[in-house]
Amino acid sequence: MKFYHEKTLKDVSFEEAIQKVTDALKEEGFGILTEIDVKETLKKKLDEDFRPYKILGACNPPLAHKALLAEDKIGAMLPCNVIVQQVNNGVEVAAVDPVASMQAVENEGLSEIAQEIQSKLKSVIENL
Repeated sequence: MKFYHEKTLKDVSFEEAIQKVTDALKEEGFGILTEIDVKETLKKKLDEDFRPYKILGACNPPLAHKALLAEDKIGAMLPCNVIVQQVNNGVEVAAVDPVASMQAVENEGLSEIAQEIQSKLKSVIENL
């Protein structure tokens, strides 16, 4: 099972792609809790050049609350990560598949929540 859903955007800049992803996530009830600039971090910490690459930590508060009520340790797997990276033919956006990642957690109560989150994240990717 693939652990992500992805799409490559053409004819948009990296920053435009970040904005499109942020807007699409908002439409599905997600906000961005964290933003990690991998390119900047690798340059600063290792003096290595890297392509534009950001990790967006997305959270849908009502669904996160449900998941936390079903499994108190699920916070170790939150938020839902979405990556935006420059690739040769455009800007690739990929979102974690929570159904795949939740398979590691033995809690039946999370299955329905993971499927709901999966549906929302797939919709984000498909509608970009």
